[in-house]
Amino acid sequence: MTNKTVVVPDIGGAEGAEVVELLVSVGDVIELEQSLIVLESDKASMEIPSAEAGTVTEIRVAVGDQLSEGDVILMVESPAAASEAAAAAPGASEDPAGQLESETASETDAILDSSTVADVSASASSTDASSADEGSNEIEVLVPDIGTDGDVEVVELCVSVGDTVAEGDSLVVLESDKASMEVPSTHAGEVLSILVSDGSQVKQGSPLVVLTVAGVNATRVTAPPASKPASTAEVSQAKAEDKPAKTEARRVEPVASDPPPSAQSAPAEISLDAASIYVGPAVRKLAREFGVDLTSVRGSGPKGRIVKEDLHTYVSKRLAEPQSEVNATGSGIPLVPEVDFSKFGEIRREERSRIDKVTAANMSRSWLNVPHVTQFDDADITELEAFRQSLKQEAERRGSKLSPVPFIIKATAIALNANPKLKSSLAEGGEALIYKSYCHIGMAVDTPSGLVVPVIKDVDKKSIWELSDEIRELAAKAKEKKLRPGDMQGAVFTVSSLGNIGGRGFTPIVNAPEVAILGVSKASTQPVWDGEQFAARVMLPLSLSYDHRVVNGGDGGRFLTYLVQLLADIRQLAMH
Repeated sequence: MTNKTVVVPDIGGAEGAEVVELLVSVGDVIELEQSLIVLESDKASMEIPSAEAGTVTEIRVAVGDQLSEGDVILMVESPAAASEAAAAAPGASEDPAGQLESETASETDAILDSSTVADVSASASSTDASSADEGSNEIEVLVPDIGTDGDVEVVELCVSVGDTVAEGDSLVVLESDKASMEVPSTHAGEVLSILVSDGSQVKQGSPLVVLTVAGVNATRVTAPPASKPASTAEVSQAKAEDKPAKTEARRVEPVASDPPPSAQSAPAEISLDAASIYVGPAVRKLAREFGVDLTSVRGSGPKGRIVKEDLHTYVSKRLAEPQSEVNATGSGIPLVPEVDFSKFGEIRREERSRIDKVTAANMSRSWLNVPHVTQFDDADITELEAFRQSLKQEAERRGSKLSPVPFIIKATAIALNANPKLKSSLAEGGEALIYKSYCHIGMAVDTPSGLVVPVIKDVDKKSIWELSDEIRELAAKAKEKKLRPGDMQGAVFTVSSLGNIGGRGFTPIVNAPEVAILGVSKASTQPVWDGEQFAARVMLPLSLSYDHRVVNGGDGGRFLTYLVQLLADIRQLAMH
């Protein structure tokens, strides 16, 4: 009888995979390829097969241990190996070193027979694919850096199979929670195939289209095929190349059998019923984050094991179900009942854009979480308007156009720097305030797809002319769906202007985590008493909404009063 060591084979580069289940015990007779343990990494669960057949004499791991490739799992007593060793080396007892080398090589070969086949097969397939593609001219265009690690939706395909595109031509339009963006082609060529469709979810690095490009070798990334048995010659070659490294990898110290402290006690959040379910720690953690009762989830893994995909499927189905009469947010606010309007007359149903729906969700969240207060005032912009009108010829000479908005944005930046609490944010838990030295101001823009808020950076450091050009450029990008995520991040305050739409005032909703927002309505000429008589003055209605947890009436009043003074006396803007 000879004891053979069974180790963790190649597990795809996963380090520190956790032992979540032992499938055999000491004394069990196991067969080649029989599952021994279940490992779970942060990406997958996997059953580790045995590279030996025989009787289990010792188990070197316990539930909760962290294992990597090459770590010892257990010892197996193999009669066949003993017979082979006796027949091949009758004088082995006189040469302990030679016996050790023979046993180690045998272990390595056995492990390679079972665990390296898939690697050799995948490597050979990859090599074949590379050889086949060499000299071809197919280019796979991937999603570039879009400023987010999450999935975004494909809302429009700009090309069709067979189209000829130039470098920089738009291929698809993507829409995230905050913006729409067009993805340009990295090469000129003909569209060979389109790998996405309307509604597809993609992220950075996802393939979009395949182009046929003249004179360029293939850079198409091909997923390796499913593992299949490699030929004897391929396995033998892999053994010869890998034997030194594999032999060294197998000479490891036994893994401690005591589980780490984190594995000795079950999480307090798991109920007794849920604790008995066949599911790994990573999936239990995800279930807690989702708020999912594991007793309601049906497992699709081996022996009914619940995997992450089962949770995703369960949550997706629950979200698709009709909501109850109380909001799913847990706020306890009753929902407005659905009404069949078609019974009253002809109707037309139009699906809302993703930006529109996300804006609605953000506004609801801010309204429910932020205690709003709104203050109103009127700014006398008579002198400002006269000054702006006098610059018309200068604006034409510069190829620019001067509206009241850059003056308002500039005055707002000056007032914010004088009242820094209005550009702060609550730290997590509300225990502290985060004060920001920079002054980036968001500007709400109405587009056909919904409301977006591009951000003007370092407003306090720019001239009126620079602000005018940047405001017009960002507004045009917003309406053409060309804003990038970075164009809408980092604001400390938001200005929402109704411009020429009209209105005498409104109560804008704070764009959390900001703590204040300025609403600007339509200016009008009004009679104003100057102490002796009524005079015609151009008055601009302003509405300041703020988070009353951070900004009190005094803070808001001082900010708004100073802003009104700045707008009334254009000379003060020139002093900053």
